[in-house]
Amino acid sequence: MPTIQDHPLRYQLANELHARPFPALLGPATVAYVAFKQPNDAVQRDREQDRNHLIALLDRFGAPHPKPGATHHSAEIGRHRLKWEQHTEFVTYTLFSDGVSERPFDPVDFSVFPGEWLAQAPGQRVTSILMRILSRPGRAEIVEAQDAWFVPESLAAASVLDESAVASGDFRIDPAGHMRFALFVNEDIGSRRVGRIVQRLCEIETYKAMSMLGFSRARDIAPVIGRLDTQLTKLMIEMSEGERPADELLTDLLAVSSELESLAARLAFRFGATGAYEAIVNQRINVLREERFEGRQTFAEFMMRRYEPAMRTVKSTESRLASLADRAIRAGELLRTRVDVERSAQNQSLLASMDRRADLQLRLQHTVEGLSVVAISYYAVSLVSYVMYPVAKALDMSKGMLTALITIPVVALVWWAVRRIRRRLE
Repeated sequence: MPTIQDHPLRYQLANELHARPFPALLGPATVAYVAFKQPNDAVQRDREQDRNHLIALLDRFGAPHPKPGATHHSAEIGRHRLKWEQHTEFVTYTLFSDGVSERPFDPVDFSVFPGEWLAQAPGQRVTSILMRILSRPGRAEIVEAQDAWFVPESLAAASVLDESAVASGDFRIDPAGHMRFALFVNEDIGSRRVGRIVQRLCEIETYKAMSMLGFSRARDIAPVIGRLDTQLTKLMIEMSEGERPADELLTDLLAVSSELESLAARLAFRFGATGAYEAIVNQRINVLREERFEGRQTFAEFMMRRYEPAMRTVKSTESRLASLADRAIRAGELLRTRVDVERSAQNQSLLASMDRRADLQLRLQHTVEGLSVVAISYYAVSLVSYVMYPVAKALDMSKGMLTALITIPVVALVWWAVRRIRRRLE
């Protein structure tokens, strides 16, 4: 039976859909999570550094190493379960521990990541999370815990996944430097469902933090865009007034256009990534299938009030930058048209001047030609007169009469010869 030939990437692409399985855990449990990102050019970073940093942690506990080129890895380190994931711009570490500490969100819970190992990370912390997973008590106990653990003004809480759990968080950094989330799960919930909720909450926080990098860039460049907008408007006003030379205006306009294009090129990836991260945040919230809990704002409502305005600022900045670039292009085209028209008028004036000069030269040539005929005729008449003197004596003719008789033929002959030579040269 003939064998079907597979595409070389068939298995790789199919397995990619299953490459990052959800963790499986039940409460009570503690989750410690951290995400690192290199500050500059994170996309082009040396990814071996991420792998070496992971191996340094695994070697502390004698855990097996990841496969070469792996972008995710799971291992048992001591009594904790590690999940490592490498992404386009950042890398994440998640540690799952059974049980919870007596002190809620005790900073000691994060010490499962060794301090000196954290300090050697090839990048900077984007976010870190301490999550407390507990069996779901009564509503009053949940509300009491929420009030004690979170800032009420910022608290987002909701029943998720068909009321199988209550998720809570205030998206604030606590004194230990971590985000806090609490998850109260039903007794009959499956371990995979708990793992999905935990991963979704970690992804919401991580992609929110990553997308806020775009907001920071948008806020930083706002004065630059304002300055370029003012300069461009001023140049367009000067164009309409027509007081400054077009060449000077074009030079200034090219400088503004160059700065705009450079700015757009440097921000294109960050703004594009921000849009992608925002979409992931909203998608992760949607799949939680939230229902309001005790009148608290849901995660979607929190994002609508606090997060979406920042994302709209990014989109507005991106749109404004593109609009300025388009305005600069249109102004440049108009100004180049004006310069071309002015140069065309100058060329026409130059051609007219050249025509006048050519006409003057032709007239001068005719004048010189006439003078040449006179001069040549004068010398020719003199020479012919000397030759004809013996004939004049024989005919008893005076020199004056001889000169008069030969002048007209000689002049005519010279004029004919000059005309013939000129025609040959032409």
